[in-house]
Amino acid sequence: MKSIKIKVGVIAASCIMMFAVSCDDYLEVLPTGQLGQAQLVTLAGIDQSLIAVYSQVNGRNLRMASPSNWVWGSIRGGDANKGTDPGDFNTINPIERFETDAVNVNPAENWRGLYEGIARANNVLRLLIDKGPDVTDADVVRITAQARFLRGHFYFQLKRNFNNTPYVDETVDYKNGIEDVVNNQDLWPFIEADFMYAAENLPSTQSQVGRVNEWAAKTYLAKTYLYQDKFSEAKTLFDAIIADGMTSNGKKYGLVPYYDDVFRGGNENHEESIWAYQSAAGTGSVNNANPEFDLNFPYNTLPGNCCGFFAPSFTFVNSFRTDASGLPLLDNSYNDPGNRVKNDMNITSADPFTPDTGNLDPRVDHTVGRRGLPYLDWEDHKGSVWIRKQDWAGPYSPKKYVYEKSEEAGFLDTSSWTPGYTGINIMILRFADVLLMAAEAEIELGNLEAARGYVNRVRERAMNSALMRDNGNMAANYKVSLYNSAWSDSDMARKAVRFERKLELGMEGHRFYDLVRWDTVQEEMDRYFALEGVMLPAQMAGAKFTDKHKLLPIPQGQIDLLGPDVLIQNPGF
Repeated sequence: MKSIKIKVGVIAASCIMMFAVSCDDYLEVLPTGQLGQAQLVTLAGIDQSLIAVYSQVNGRNLRMASPSNWVWGSIRGGDANKGTDPGDFNTINPIERFETDAVNVNPAENWRGLYEGIARANNVLRLLIDKGPDVTDADVVRITAQARFLRGHFYFQLKRNFNNTPYVDETVDYKNGIEDVVNNQDLWPFIEADFMYAAENLPSTQSQVGRVNEWAAKTYLAKTYLYQDKFSEAKTLFDAIIADGMTSNGKKYGLVPYYDDVFRGGNENHEESIWAYQSAAGTGSVNNANPEFDLNFPYNTLPGNCCGFFAPSFTFVNSFRTDASGLPLLDNSYNDPGNRVKNDMNITSADPFTPDTGNLDPRVDHTVGRRGLPYLDWEDHKGSVWIRKQDWAGPYSPKKYVYEKSEEAGFLDTSSWTPGYTGINIMILRFADVLLMAAEAEIELGNLEAARGYVNRVRERAMNSALMRDNGNMAANYKVSLYNSAWSDSDMARKAVRFERKLELGMEGHRFYDLVRWDTVQEEMDRYFALEGVMLPAQMAGAKFTDKHKLLPIPQGQIDLLGPDVLIQNPGF
């Protein structure tokens, strides 16, 4: 639940007239609902402005700017397809087929939402310049570090989606003209500088769990280094985070013992959560709830009751197939006919169906809803009647960040059009991600056994799944094991770490960005469309990835405002 209370309200001014007050004095009143500069530069005013920056992390009615990246990272990465039916939110259709163009509204919404966050962060930094007398030097450092962390986050997202975009900080004065909004500068140095300042000046813990701390900043800085192949710099930070890092409320970082508890509302802000967007239900405003997945629940049933978006793909589910020893199929044979996971495609809910009985990593059933198996604590997944249009979306439903029936009272917000808004936090940085990023850095530095150790920590937790515990009796078709043989081949080690990220972080918005930075996106998407195009021909037939779609197009509306010589379009669009 939310630890930083974000409330949008109207501050009303009361005016008491005394007989001696002149007409001029009476006319000099603050506009109703508006804060004056004198109020904003107080410590309270600046802190509330900072909370407005935190608020924008979730996009604030701009769904495509949300940190889950369920479209930009997961759908484009092959974890899922759009789901639902052809007509609903149909502007996502060309995105998942890599046919989007510069006039598509969704990249424009992402751009607007991220720059709104940057504008809010810059506003906080400007207020600090004219700070009031109750703002101490320590307050300036504390608030600046948070604002710069958040600004770094927004620019990091822009960099991954659009490459270089206009860099605007608190010093930009638009009265000077448009020369300050060109996109011919590399954003990475600016992003690094913001995270580095935050890492050096934030406290190791915070009194409010939703606020970022030193370790969140070091994690994001290490991730920024990794994206630039600065493996030594990344390793130094990852080593410190893994050895000494603490959550904002003082818990030592670690893996939640059971994978099934990682995404539960009742267990949020746990030791694996390095930075999460704080959400709350039942506050009187749906703006405080998490709108990330209000469309992404099973169709026509509780939980959510709408709308069947974000349907896990055949390729993604097949990836959880394991061999006889419990290891993944690193040779990419998981899509071969003999290895595909049995599903109920084209089988009605009234017809009998028996789920797959082969070897599977249990994380599949903590991530994906499958016919005939428990959907959290609600009931067994009913198959096609829970899918809005199965021949378009396929047979699966998402599970992560879905509230359980036992959590309904505390984590469901019913103040909007759908019971899909929840009080469940969205983790932007989590410890399992850190372990696997650290493993990548170790491989590139030649430390293969250190990488194996990190991967095995993640896999050992997967072995502790509720699906395999059951009083010590392992379910027959769940099989996952450790890498028990020493790693001596760097190519094999890379495959293992990259595949582990797919399994562990699936449906969390990472996959497409990983494929691009590894330069494997073409072969992976070719493999994806080869199967999905056959299984879902109405939606995926003929779709293909081309190199220009590593980036999103700069929104045409932004180019029209500034001119093509000022804001340069990405190649190919």
